[in-house]
Amino acid sequence: MQVRLLISLLLLTATATRAQQFPNDQQQKLLELTNQARIEQGLPPLHWDPSLAAAAQAHAQKMFDQHSLSHQLPGEPDLQARAAEAGAHFREIAENVAMGNGAEGVQKEWMKSPPHRANILDPRLTNIGIGIVEHAGYWYAVVDFDNAVQNLASNQIEQKIAALLSQRGIDPSRSPAAARKDCAADEGDLSGTHPLFIMRWEGTNLDRLPGPLEQRLASGRYKAASVGACGNQVAGNQGFTTYRIAVLLY
Repeated sequence: MQVRLLISLLLLTATATRAQQFPNDQQQKLLELTNQARIEQGLPPLHWDPSLAAAAQAHAQKMFDQHSLSHQLPGEPDLQARAAEAGAHFREIAENVAMGNGAEGVQKEWMKSPPHRANILDPRLTNIGIGIVEHAGYWYAVVDFDNAVQNLASNQIEQKIAALLSQRGIDPSRSPAAARKDCAADEGDLSGTHPLFIMRWEGTNLDRLPGPLEQRLASGRYKAASVGACGNQVAGNQGFTTYRIAVLLY
């Protein structure tokens, strides 16, 4: 009996994990309608995000329990906090809520509302999570959207910036320990390595270097660099996430 009970619990856990990782039939239908609306406007489709889905489902359940339509119910954190608690890291976030008759009814209602339509067709948003609670064919629906920031370790962040420096003829192989020390400082040089220039910044994009750093590199004065990241990421305001980085040029 104990073995059977353990197996049952494991199966329930696995089922819950799959439900979070992939949309169910109801969620899939609303996802398809949302992406169809975007594609018709020449926008890329949104990608399913389990963290956003968990936050959306929890909020949909609360709306159902309280028979209320709201972005924040009494005693509940706001959207940013809910998404962050569910594990999302983002630079932009938005939410649509509705009560209606099925996927078509809910989507039609949103597309007729300028603010909700704007969220669906926002080109900055890349990910989606959907929560639905159905009662007698009537839906309490929540869609959370975001523009996600990757959850990267310090060495992964440093590797991306080092690759950009290499493309500009700078050797980024100096020990990251020096830049990590200066990354944590507000000003000055704590590394003791006497760099010619120090650049510190916070941002969400690791595909390009800041303008002031590009200008320095264009001078041709520098040959080597130390790249350091402060911790994994900096969550400055709930789930709004940035990378904090320092580059020392020699």
